[in-house]
Amino acid sequence: METSLSVIATIMVGVLIWWPLQNLVLAVFAWRSPQRPRSVRRTPDPVPFWIVIPALNEERVIANTVRNALATGTRYTPVRVVVVDDASDDATPRILAGIRDPRLHVLRRELPMARQGKGEGLNTAYRYILDIARREGTIEQTIVGIVDGDGRCSDGMLDEIAELMAEKSVGAVQCRVRIHNRHKTLALLQDLEFGAIADSAQSLRDLVGSVGLGGNGQFTRLSVLARFHPGPWSACLVEDLELGLRLHLDGIRVRYTKSAWVTQQGLTDVKRLLRQRTRWAQGNLQCFRHLRRLTTSRFVSGVGLADFLIYLLSPWLTVPMSLLLVGLVAASAVALATGSTLGGLVATVDTLPTSAAMLVGLAMLPSLLWGLVYWIRLRDENIFRCLFAGLLYPGFLALGIIATWRALFRLLSGRNGWAKTERLAEDGQAAPPVPMPSMPMPLPAPVPAPAPRPATPPVTLDPSVTQPIPSGALAAAERTRPVPHPLAEAEPTQRLERV
Repeated sequence: METSLSVIATIMVGVLIWWPLQNLVLAVFAWRSPQRPRSVRRTPDPVPFWIVIPALNEERVIANTVRNALATGTRYTPVRVVVVDDASDDATPRILAGIRDPRLHVLRRELPMARQGKGEGLNTAYRYILDIARREGTIEQTIVGIVDGDGRCSDGMLDEIAELMAEKSVGAVQCRVRIHNRHKTLALLQDLEFGAIADSAQSLRDLVGSVGLGGNGQFTRLSVLARFHPGPWSACLVEDLELGLRLHLDGIRVRYTKSAWVTQQGLTDVKRLLRQRTRWAQGNLQCFRHLRRLTTSRFVSGVGLADFLIYLLSPWLTVPMSLLLVGLVAASAVALATGSTLGGLVATVDTLPTSAAMLVGLAMLPSLLWGLVYWIRLRDENIFRCLFAGLLYPGFLALGIIATWRALFRLLSGRNGWAKTERLAEDGQAAPPVPMPSMPMPLPAPVPAPAPRPATPPVTLDPSVTQPIPSGALAAAERTRPVPHPLAEAEPTQRLERV
């Protein structure tokens, strides 16, 4: 019995030491900038980009997102935007019809084929883009990016992506992610997570060859996606992460850039955040099936494999480690009441306050460290807010533990449905939740198109969308005709927010 308790105590001490050491090493990489290709020059030829925006009931954010995506194009990085309207039943179709730009393509998916997961919507856009690129002869040059319905791209993003992909071995690039409504405390914690901690982890992975793809700000060569035809994205709940794993297994290099970024909305209430993180945790659990192939792949380095092992095994280890921690707290309470050390598992009554202070210090030190890193590296929040976020971050991690428990129960019970992350309006109010139906639903009433304005000049249609969409490639998808963008006709009445 005493031997078993000693083993448990040793494991707990190892975990407590590993946690601050891991974060200390990781924080160093916050100062590393991924290297640019030195011996490769960009050709003077334009690099065609498509930005895909999956949309389901995005009436609160879709207009600014589309206009921002259209504004990212330059002379050398011309851009076209595809919005996949996944049977929205709010004002999203009407808003999209009012955005008048020949570079905008809208694919409307209808029930029951629609709302089958984000991956299916992305596959619809991929097949549509592939068909156009095949006719234009630009499959090898075309780059496809994913921006969520609430995403905002940084200035010069496409030039940065094109420069990284001038190196032919690079098949995909993941951009940095930030939170643009971080004036709210919970959203600030998410910005600390994405802008500092995940950024440092991705910078390390860029060095060892294990960069992960996220759903927002990922860019992939169309020719690389075509290797996984007809569906590069799977039904996994984290289809972005799984695509990244499949690219690594296929020997395709994935890069990371922190000088190009996408901002998105952070969730501002615990209930919705917990729902989102439960989906993410369940998706990570699903990706565990790739572990065997990763361990035998000749394309994955030893250090890269270690990184893959950490983030594929961590969700599965969270459950037993949380049980162990709860058991240690309970044992400490028993020891405090009885005066026993339970075979050395817990401190004596005399040293218990000192031991508790040491444990709290070891748990808080990494979080405060990240608060400092967040302030020093980004400089867009004052130091007191950054340290405050650091103090709260352990509680934020506790929500992740709860989400992992929920995800495990969902996985074991065979529940694989997903709920879309709700958007916030400009006033901070949450949009109503949109459940993903598992059974066919009646088709929504059609949304009437807005009446044409008599002052609108004649329109030259993009020839790529005047052809019918192949029925075999696009199931239940309909086009909307692109028309001139209103910002090109007159002085805009409302300027776009650039972040």
